[in-house]
Formats: sequence, C-alpha cells, structure tokens
Amino acid sequence: MVSQEDNSEEKTIVASDTNLKKQISGQDTTAPVLVVLIGPSGYQGKQWPLGHGSVIGRAVESAIFVDDRSLSRSHARLDIVDGHVSIVDLGSTNRTQVNGQNLPPMAPCSLKNNDQIKTGNVIFKYLECGNIEAVANQALFDKASRDALTGAHSKGAFLERGPEVMKRSEVLNEPLSLIVFDLDHFKKINDTHGHPGGDFVLRELGRIIGQKMIRSNDFFARYGGEEFVLMLSGTNLKVAGEIAERIRTTIQNNQFIFENKTIPVTISVGVSTKTSTDTDWEQLFERADKAMYQSKQSGRNKVTIIS
Repeated sequence: MVSQEDNSEEKTIVASDTNLKKQISGQDTTAPVLVVLIGPSGYQGKQWPLGHGSVIGRAVESAIFVDDRSLSRSHARLDIVDGHVSIVDLGSTNRTQVNGQNLPPMAPCSLKNNDQIKTGNVIFKYLECGNIEAVANQALFDKASRDALTGAHSKGAFLERGPEVMKRSEVLNEPLSLIVFDLDHFKKINDTHGHPGGDFVLRELGRIIGQKMIRSNDFFARYGGEEFVLMLSGTNLKVAGEIAERIRTTIQNNQFIFENKTIPVTISVGVSTKTSTDTDWEQLFERADKAMYQSKQSGRNKVTIIS
C-alpha cells in the first residue's frame, strides 16, 4: 500500500570477552589502522583501515574523512610499500606532525606502531598490521555506537552521521533518501505480551532489517522507542519507495512467535529524498518523519512518500 504526496582521550583496552578473543585470534589478517585519539564529537575511537594512497582530509571524498575546519581538504596521505607505512604532508595549512615533530611538505615519514599523528587539531594513533588493540578498539567503538537490543546503530550515531552523509551527497552530487518507520500499536503489544514480548519484537525486527534488508552502504538506526530510520546513500526516491514497501511487506508477513504465541506486527513508513532546496539535514528528516505520521493517521501498515 503506497500513497504519495508531492511537495515541491586515549584508554587502555583489556580484551577479556569471549567473542572479542575470537576476533583477536584472526588478528594477523587485520590491516594497519589509524585511530582518532582527539577529534570532533563522535570521532574519538573511530578507526580506518589503511590502503595505499589513503588521504586524510576534510573533503568528503577523502578515505579518512574528518569534518574539522583545522584540516585541509587533502591534508596528508598514507602510503604502503612492501608492507611499510609512511605518511606524507600534502602542503596542508596547519601542518602534519608525527610524535610532535613537524613534517616538511611532500617528505615521506615512516611510521612505527603507536606513533601519534597530528593533523590540524586532530590526533590519530597508528597501529600496525595485526595489532590486538585495533581489534579491541573497533569492537568497543562498534558497541558504543550500537543499540544493545536491536543491533541497529544508536540515535547518537545517526545524528552524527546524518550531516556527514548530507554533505557527501551535495559534494558528489548523489541522491540521498531517508526511510522512517514506526511499529504499529506497540503499546498494545507490550500490554498483551509484557515488556519481554515487546523486546522480542524489537530484537527480531532489528535482526530482519539488519541482516536481510539493507545494503552495504545503507545506515540503519533505532531513533527511539519503536521508531527506526534508514539512510540510503546514492538512492533516488523511486528506489527508496520500493525498498520501503519491501520492508513493510516483509515485516507484515514475518511470523513473530513469542512463548508459542504469534504476535501480529506491522509498520508505518515514511519516505523522502534530498532536494536542491534543502539547506540542512533536519529538513530531509522532518519530511520523512511527517510522511510516516501520515501513514499512521491514514490507517497504518502503509508507505507514504513525500518528495
């Protein structure tokens, strides 16, 4: 059912968890990484695997993109030759330092494990290939940015990612669409089956969407309570609408069985896409959220699209 409306600080990490130990057992295959020690809100602890020619910069097309005005658009480059990693300052305005020493522009500097790299006001730590800390750090960062119950990204992670994705869409001239959906009559589910039943539905929905319904570059998050969002980079409104309808029908047809009882579950969905007149991220979100509420007000279990 689709209706449409046109509307023109660094921390020591101790690895003790069983699952983490399993990840660490395969550490020899992990790439060298850069980890943010000091940086803008939302970036601390974030890490990037390094490839030859990885550029650190403020340009959204940079392999290591950090949205901070102290960085040049293309600030420094990481090169890998015969397994050895070096960094080159690309003539940046605020210089590049390694362990407190300024690098001359375009002069490669070899990196060693645990070296600290300062680009503008952002400080990274370099961890060599197979470093245990890289595996542990990534696990902790992922845990901090995920909703524990559903496995989706957290609201905080979504609010941090939104402006970044918006900017990337503008610079690369790519479409960007957003799906917002909410579980129908969720209070009734809790009242009938108790909060364990409600938690089961949320957990199962997160599993279905996270494992079966999203693509590698999609960003799926729990916005709050029973409301979820899905950012679709490089996706126009028509395709986003098709994805939304596929999600709606999949949830409607899935059997949610809790304590031998089937719980009927449906969702109300809103879809919108970035327009040429959008000046900030919130405008896109507000349209998709408005569309979702229209689906609820017009009978629930449907998709409403606002262009």
